[in-house]
Amino acid sequence: MTTYITTPIYYVNAQPHLGHAYTTIVADTYSRFKRLCGEKVRFQTGTDEHGDKIVKAAEEQHVQPKEYVDRISAMFRETWPLLQIEPDHFIRTTDAAHVAVVQKILQKVYDSGDIYFDEYTGLYCQGCERYLTEKELVDGNCPDHQKPPEEIAEQNYFFRMSRYQQQLIDHIHNNPEFISPERYRNEVLSFLSEPLEDLCISRPKSRLTWGIELPFDDAFVTYVWFDALINYLTGIGFPDGASFNEYWSVAEHLIAKDILKPHAIYWPTMLLAMGVPLYKKLHVHGYWNIDDTKMSKSIGNVVRPKELVDNYGVDTIRYFTLREMSFGLDSSFSSEAIVARQNADLANDLGNLFSRATAMVHKYRQGKVPEPAEDNAADKELEEAAQTMLRDYRQLMADFLFHRALQTVWDFVGMANRYIVTNAPWTLAKDPAQSARLDTVLYNTLECLRLLTLVLQPVMPGAAMKMAKGLGLAAGDERVCSLDHGGTWKLLAPGCLLPATETLFPRLEDDKSAVKKSAPEKTEGAKNEPLPEIDRDLVDFAYFQKLDLRVAEIVAAEPIKKSKKLLKLTVRVPAERTIVAGIAEYYNAEDLIGRQVLIVANLKPVKIMGVSSHGMVLAARTEIDGKERLVLSAVSDMVVPGSKVA
Repeated sequence: MTTYITTPIYYVNAQPHLGHAYTTIVADTYSRFKRLCGEKVRFQTGTDEHGDKIVKAAEEQHVQPKEYVDRISAMFRETWPLLQIEPDHFIRTTDAAHVAVVQKILQKVYDSGDIYFDEYTGLYCQGCERYLTEKELVDGNCPDHQKPPEEIAEQNYFFRMSRYQQQLIDHIHNNPEFISPERYRNEVLSFLSEPLEDLCISRPKSRLTWGIELPFDDAFVTYVWFDALINYLTGIGFPDGASFNEYWSVAEHLIAKDILKPHAIYWPTMLLAMGVPLYKKLHVHGYWNIDDTKMSKSIGNVVRPKELVDNYGVDTIRYFTLREMSFGLDSSFSSEAIVARQNADLANDLGNLFSRATAMVHKYRQGKVPEPAEDNAADKELEEAAQTMLRDYRQLMADFLFHRALQTVWDFVGMANRYIVTNAPWTLAKDPAQSARLDTVLYNTLECLRLLTLVLQPVMPGAAMKMAKGLGLAAGDERVCSLDHGGTWKLLAPGCLLPATETLFPRLEDDKSAVKKSAPEKTEGAKNEPLPEIDRDLVDFAYFQKLDLRVAEIVAAEPIKKSKKLLKLTVRVPAERTIVAGIAEYYNAEDLIGRQVLIVANLKPVKIMGVSSHGMVLAARTEIDGKERLVLSAVSDMVVPGSKVA
C-alpha cells in the first residue's frame, strides 16, 4: 500500500502563519498515521513563487523578486522542523525542473487545440490573482479579500476548460469520495451546474514578467494557477519517473476551502486535457477565525507558528489544532482555548495518568514492569475498551476525522484513569495478600500507556517519544510504531526496568485567565457579612442551604514549599479551581490524582502560604492504629464532577 499526500504550495507574498501550519500539521499527521499502518508514504509541500503579488511584495522591500522569494521560501522550510513536520519533498515553482515540466505541459495542451488566443474583459482580483464572476462577489467585493476587483481588458491565452465540464461532473458523481467533506463536493457540483467559462492562463509581459514564459509565445508568462498546480506532478517525476508511476494513482490533495475552485475544477480539467488520470481525493478544511474573521495574511490578523511554539510547545499546538477544528468546518482560535486544552486534556488527563502510573511502578516495584496475574472482569473490560479504541481510531484517522479520533483516544485515557481509582493500587500495596492483584493493575495501566503512545505518535511525536522512553521502549520499537503489531494487548515485557521520567505537560497560566482568577482575592480582608449565630449542635435548614457542597475530582496535586502539612490541589467541579488542603501528612500527592472528594465550593477565597485557595476539602478526623489521621470524604460511586451534594 502507498500514500501520496500533498499540501498546497504556499504563496510567498507573506510569512508563514497558523493557517499554513494547520494544513501542514494535518498532512504530517496523516503521513505518520499511514506509516503507522505500514504503508509507504510520500509527503510533499513547498512554495508558490510567481505572480503579481510577489512582484509587489518585492518592490515594497526594495529587492528583486528572486531575492525575495528565496528569503520567504526559506522561512517556510525552516518553520516545519519547529512543528516537528517532516515532508519527504519540498518543491519550489522556481526550480528548474518544475519550470521545464510546466512548459512541456503547456506546449502539449496548446498543440492539442485546448489553448487559444482571445481578448477578454473581466473583474480581476489582485489578491486571488484571477478573474471573478459577478456571482462570486459579495456587495461588490471579493469575499476573501474584502476589496472590489478591478476591471481589466486585455489579450491573453485561454484554456478550453468548458470542454471538460461534463466529464468532470460524471467523475464526481461516479466517485463520491473524490471531494470531501460532502458539503464541498456539493458546492463544486452546484458551481458546475452552470456553464463553465474558459480559463485565462497567461499574463502579458507588458504587465508581468515574473513568471514562466509560454513556450509558444515569448510575449506572455503563465498564469500562476496553471504553473502552481502542476507541482503535484513535478514533485514525483512526471511524466516518466518511477515515483510518478508509483504514487500518482493514490494522490490525495489537502487544501483550505478558499482554493477549492482551482483544485476541484481548474486542476481536474487540466489533467483531463493532458490525458493524465485524476488524483484520488481532495480533502478540504475550513478557516481559523479571530474575532469571527478568517485568519489571513492578506487581512493581516495572523498568528505566527514560532510564537505559538515558543509560548505553548510544539506538542500542545499540534494537539490543539487537530482536536479543536472539526475537519471541514471553521474554528476559533484563542490563547484561552489553548491553555484549556493543555491543562485539562494534556496536563490533567494524559500527563497525570503517565506520571502517577510510572511513579507507582517505581514506588511499589522498584521501577520494574511487574508480571500480571490472571485478569478479572474489570481487566477484561479495559482490554476490550483498548481494542475498540484502536479500531475506531484507525477508521476515524483514515477518514480525516482527527478531532473525533482524538476524542476516542481521550475517552480511553479517562477509562484508564478510572481503572486506577477503582482498583486503588495505593490500598493494594498495603496488603501483602494483594501483591499479585497489584502487579496486574500496575501492568495493565502501563499497557494502556503503551497503546496511548502508539496512537499519539502521529499527533504528538515528541511527547510520544518521551512516553516510549519512560516505558523502557527504544525509538522505532514496533510496539509503539506499528498499529498491526503494536495493537496486540500485553506486549510489555515483565522485568523491564523503567527509567526516570519527566513531566510531559506542565500546566499553563493564560494572561487573561490569570487576571480573572486573581480578582476574587480582592475580597480577602474585606468586611464580609457575618454568618448568623447558631447553636453548635443544631443548625436550621436555611443555614445549611448556605453551604454549596459538591463532588470534585482531583486532577493535580503537589506539595507547597516550606510546608509539611499543605498540598496544593487542582480539582474539577467541573470547572477547575485550586484548593489548599492540610492533608500532606496523611496522603502522597501522586496517590490523590483521579480521586473524587467532597468540597465546600462557596467559601470565600483566602491565601494560604501564598496560594489562593477557593474552597475546602472535607475530611473526617479519626484514629487508626492509635494514630490520628484525616480520611478524605467521598461518594460510594463515580459521579460527574460538580454534582451537588443534596
